[in-house]
Amino acid sequence: MAQALLPVKDLVQAKTRLGGLLRPSERRALAQAMAEDVLAVLAGHAELSRITLVSDDPGAALLAHKYGADCWSERALACSGLNNLMQCASERLTASSHEPLLVLHCDLPLLTHDDISAVLAAERELDGLVIGCDRQGTGTNLLACAAGARPRFCFGPDSCAAHAASADSAGIRARILQRLGIMVDVDAPADLAYVMDRLPLRPNSHTAALLYATELGARIALALATMIDSSGSVEGVEGVEGVEGLAGVEGIDRGTFN
Repeated sequence: MAQALLPVKDLVQAKTRLGGLLRPSERRALAQAMAEDVLAVLAGHAELSRITLVSDDPGAALLAHKYGADCWSERALACSGLNNLMQCASERLTASSHEPLLVLHCDLPLLTHDDISAVLAAERELDGLVIGCDRQGTGTNLLACAAGARPRFCFGPDSCAAHAASADSAGIRARILQRLGIMVDVDAPADLAYVMDRLPLRPNSHTAALLYATELGARIALALATMIDSSGSVEGVEGVEGVEGLAGVEGIDRGTFN
């Protein structure tokens, strides 16, 4: 069994890089739908014993209640900044448990049950740190830490390399896991375009329901057509090269990307 820890930003201020595409209320709705998709996957996974959100947003507390998760207030933890928050929360969670810990973001609308199973299997095999990088190979969307193998959290620019280096300096074995559902987060219009191409294949997706059961999806698609290159293509995830040769990384597990 393992525990999951998720930071949830203020949903009102979420996804500001999509400001040229979505109204504030639409950005909030999108952030909430993606968070709900992630929580649905986690809540339905038999290998997770506990899910904890960290947020001061009332919407996050409602989502936590819906999916049987805990929600801890950022103010109550008395830590500022994402990395300090995750440090404080993870220490509190692991103080009374020797279970592995997953730390992941809530904007992973393509995340699946099989992705979580693959992460947990990799963590058991390695008994160290599994790093789920983004599709650029620079950021970190997920960490899976074995008991006693929690690194210093380094979320931010170039966090994939920073987490690998942190593990290396602490003598923790590290491995990168590349899977579509983990690598594709939504920060920029190109990310949203990439996701929208694949959402129709996910009938139970809250994100798909938001984008395709309303006029929002059609309006976004029209706007994206003028923002992406003339071929209409968006950079994929195959063959991410940014993770090759990172110090302290023992290997890269490549999943499927379709």
